[in-house]
Order: sequence, then C-alpha cells, then structure tokens
Amino acid sequence: MKLIILLSCVVAALAFPQKPEQQVPILSSENEVNFDGSYRYSYEGGDGTSAQQAGQLKQVGPEAGVVNQGSYSYAAPDGSRISLTYTADEFGYHPQGDHLPVAPPIPPEIQKSLDFIASIPVNQREGDQGEGQ
Repeated sequence: MKLIILLSCVVAALAFPQKPEQQVPILSSENEVNFDGSYRYSYEGGDGTSAQQAGQLKQVGPEAGVVNQGSYSYAAPDGSRISLTYTADEFGYHPQGDHLPVAPPIPPEIQKSLDFIASIPVNQREGDQGEGQ
C-alpha cells in the first residue's frame, strides 16, 4: 500500500510541468493615493509590459463612485505589441485598442429606418398605450 502511495506521488510530481520561473525586473513603479480619494499608479517591467491608471471620486446623483482612465501594453505571444487605453465611469467601461474587434457599419437601409423611428414622437408610435401604462 505504501508503495502505491509513493508511486502515485512520484507520477504526480513528474506530470507537473517543470518550468523554471522567469523573474521580470520592475524598471519603474509609482503609486500615489491622496486624501481626497484620487490616486495614480504606473509601472514598467523589463519585458516591456507597462500600465498606468489615474482615478478620482465622483458624485453621481446620491451615490459616489470612482472614475478612472488608464492604459496598458504588453507583447503578445506572436511578438506583436498590444496596447489598450480605457476609461471607466458612470457610463461603463470603454476600452480602445487596435486589436479589439469593430462592429460592421449599419447598412444604409437599416439606418434610414432607425432615423425614421427616432423622428416619430414617442406618444405617436404604434402600440403606445399612453402615459401611466
């Protein structure tokens, strides 16, 4: 029984990937947190990875939240450079980057229909039951 347990441990250890850990030096790092709730950080790694972000508190109606903007970049496995900038606020997260997919343009016929629908006052649209319903 002890032999089976020992062999199981040896097999499990051999099955585990044996990669040496790669340590990436940090070339620069900044971190600032202010009493008013604003903050800023940035770093750059020796492998070309970098990131920065800044944010502050914002009152939105009765609620308070944090809005921020930042960017990061790194080397993809194929060697290309991936860079992304973003904002995050009360309207959501808005990333921008050349590597992100882009929706195709709306066909002109569909856009014409959408524009027509938008031009009709809400209370005159078909199926409108009036206010309060």
